[in-house]
Amino acid sequence: MLHALGLILLGLAAARWPDAAWKAPGLLMLCGVAVFSGTLYALALSGMGWLGAVTPIGGAALIAAWAWAGWIAFTRT
Repeated sequence: MLHALGLILLGLAAARWPDAAWKAPGLLMLCGVAVFSGTLYALALSGMGWLGAVTPIGGAALIAAWAWAGWIAFTRT
């Protein structure tokens, strides 16, 4: 739920300040949510254990997206 709010806020920021810098963290967060959640769903439904090794990549993408968005917010004000 927190990442959904982050995506909404990044979309509003990109609409308010049409700088290309806001689009990259939003795309990274979207990909992170898809990889993280998608691999967890696939792991739960299929039982393929190797998907558990892919899940942290999505988590790392989410952390990087939040850090990137914070960097943009604090350096552009």
